[in-house]
Amino acid sequence: MNFLGNSNRLLLVYRNMPQQAFSETVNIMLPPQFYTLKREALPVKYAFQAKKIAPSLFDGLLEHPEKYDYMVYKEADRWVFIAYDLSAISLFLKSKGIPTTQVAKVFFAQQSCPSFENPVLLGEKDALLAIDGTVVNVPQTALPEGLSPVSFDDSFTPKQGLTLHSASSALFTRKQAFGLAAFFILFSFTFFVEGWRYGSASQTLQDEINGLLEEYPALQSQYKRQSIAQKYRQIDKDERAKREYIKTVGEMIFKGVKIESFKMDNKGFSVRFLCSDAKVTRRLQELAKKEGFTQVKTLTGNVVSIEEKR
Repeated sequence: MNFLGNSNRLLLVYRNMPQQAFSETVNIMLPPQFYTLKREALPVKYAFQAKKIAPSLFDGLLEHPEKYDYMVYKEADRWVFIAYDLSAISLFLKSKGIPTTQVAKVFFAQQSCPSFENPVLLGEKDALLAIDGTVVNVPQTALPEGLSPVSFDDSFTPKQGLTLHSASSALFTRKQAFGLAAFFILFSFTFFVEGWRYGSASQTLQDEINGLLEEYPALQSQYKRQSIAQKYRQIDKDERAKREYIKTVGEMIFKGVKIESFKMDNKGFSVRFLCSDAKVTRRLQELAKKEGFTQVKTLTGNVVSIEEKR
């Protein structure tokens, strides 16, 4: 059954597959050749919490860990972690005549493990088979006797899939895009809150001034203008400082860096960056000092903390 509710054909791809030629949009299933799998029992409740731990679980297993993304889902009492290189997958599909623009969803064979209890043939030499709850690539000559191969079709489609982004045509990687999106959402929220506070404070101030003028009509207009200008000048100064802080922090985001937390008020701001490795951490530290930040600390797990007081 196709749980996605669409009519896209599910295509099983593999390294030595023949060249493809079709015009319709398809869904893709990837065998273990294209991903690395781990299972761990972790004391976390939600997938987003487990996903934060994913890079450390694959430490030493991936040649270029900064290139990888992760899919995480719960399986019985353990979390399943799948590490994949989106750029490499996109390049392979293009080499087989499958444009990324014609790929609707991407799935992993491990997600449909129960469907591989009988082998699915990959070309003339290999096959996919579920062994001890893991889908593996085995030679056809090593298949157990009594297991008849089954045809691969849309019934193998899992519930959850990924959207394939073309790494070569994108201005930012998907991680960078998510990081920037999160930062600008935070910026918009901060701008909205501060704008609301600014407008509320301004209206209260104006009401107070109007009340004084009604009570003491002899107050000179010059005094009134100076008083208003002085109060608004300080508010404008504070807002300008906040915008400069946000702009500077935004310019410190580059490949391998994402924001873990951000807090700002009239007294200053604090931000924590999560770096992909020690090299990126050192580069971020140097950039922070170049920007004139003095309270720069390196925490456990390649986390850089910056605090600035006004």
